[in-house]
Order: sequence, then C-alpha cells, then structure tokens
Amino acid sequence: MQTLPDLSQLYLFIGALAVAGYLAGFLAGLFGVGGGAIIVPVLYQMLGLIGVDEAVKMHLAVGTSLAIIVPTSLQSFAKHRMRGVVDLKLLKSLSWSVPAGVICAAVIAAYISGASLRILFAIVALMIAMKLLFAKESWRVGNELPGTVGRSVIGWLMGFFSTFMGVGGGVLNNTFMTLYGRPMHEAVATSAGVGVLISVPGVIGYLWAGWGAEGLPPFSLGFINLLMVAMVIPVSLMAAPIGVKMAHGLSRRQLEITFGLFLVVVAARFFASLF
Repeated sequence: MQTLPDLSQLYLFIGALAVAGYLAGFLAGLFGVGGGAIIVPVLYQMLGLIGVDEAVKMHLAVGTSLAIIVPTSLQSFAKHRMRGVVDLKLLKSLSWSVPAGVICAAVIAAYISGASLRILFAIVALMIAMKLLFAKESWRVGNELPGTVGRSVIGWLMGFFSTFMGVGGGVLNNTFMTLYGRPMHEAVATSAGVGVLISVPGVIGYLWAGWGAEGLPPFSLGFINLLMVAMVIPVSLMAAPIGVKMAHGLSRRQLEITFGLFLVVVAARFFASLF
C-alpha cells in the first residue's frame, strides 16, 4: 500500500520536477534533444517517494518522460523549421525506420535490464562527448550520408535505444549527422524532428505495454502518469523557444563544446544511478 510522503519532501520534488521541466524544454531547443536524461531520474525519485512498486517505477519514469517530450519536440521542431535549417529530406527517409525501432523497444520494454541499458548509454554518451570536445575536421566517417539501407539501420537503432532511455534521440542523431560532415546547427534542428518520430510512437508503445499492470499510481494510463505530464509540459513549452534562440546565437564550436559537456554530465548521472 502506498503511503503519503512528508509534505516537505513532496514540495522539494515538485520543485525539482519544475526545474527539470524547464531544463528539458531549454535543452530541446538548444540541442534538439528531449531532455529525458534530466526528467527520467527526477520522475524516478518522485515515484519512489510516493511508494510506487520498484517493478514499474523505471518504466513509468521512461514512459512519462516520452509523453513530456512530445510537445517540446514538436515546438522545437517548428521553431527550427521556421529558420530553414531542418534537413527535411533526411527526416523523411527516417520516417519509418525510427518508429519501427521505437515499436520494437516498446514490445520488449518490460523484459530488458534497465541497469544494462544505463551502462550502455553512459559509455556511448562519453564516446560522443569525447568526439565533440576534442573533434577535428578530419574526424569524419564520410562526406555524404549513407544511402537508404544505411539510414534505415541507423534510424532503427536510434529509435530502439532512445525509447528504452526515455530520450528524444537528439544525442544519437547529432553524432550521426556531424560524423558525415553536416553542420551542427542543421544536426540540432533535424534532431528535434527525430524527437517527434521517437516520442509519439513511444508514448503509444508504453501506454500499451503497461496497460493493466499492477502497482501503477493514480492518474496512470499504462506506463504514463498523466499528473506528472500535466505538471511538467507547461514549463517545458515555456523554455523551448529560449533554447532555440540560444542555439542559433552560438558558433559551431561553441555548440559542440556545450553539447559535449552536457553529455559528460548525462553519462555521470547514469553511472551514478548504478550505485
């Protein structure tokens, strides 16, 4: 049976949730990412505070994070598109492979080890951060993006792993595009669109995967808690345009360094969560 937490603790986590929502919206605009790396741990702590069963706590945090990412990704994508820097051709080529990866991840979400995925994500995030922080122009896989088959495989992987972590896929797409010599601003803008391709089917998948699950708190539809979504989304939407404006005011190198440092923090958070 769930018990009510101490009110001072509850207020503390509500405040943390508001801050996380603001940062999520800001990061969605600045980097084209959904901010799930910040939202998920805060949601996880809040769910623990109200006594939610460990068996569903991480799934709820991830699913709710994806639901929060939907409007921030849509808003960020619209703002970047207005500036004319989104690669719509690339986004169209990923329009089926990314959701396919999301669906596959949602189907097996209840059976995968969260700890294993956190380790994998942290390692990949550090590798990407090192590339961004110490990058040289010569560090490229090629000058042209892969063909249809290559893009499909990469799109599937982005959707698959992002769905397990409750993130919008911006981390992976930014790296993919910049390794093939695409401008960082274009990569960030296009990543906002990838976030839409991941979060929308991801929400449907987590809703389905958790439908009828035991131990869910009030106001939950599957592995999505509507009360937390309602608390975070308004703050996130308010912050996203600020991130977009800042992204277009920074140079490529400034954006790479800032994003690299962000990934180091994300990786450290995931490693810390294992202990």
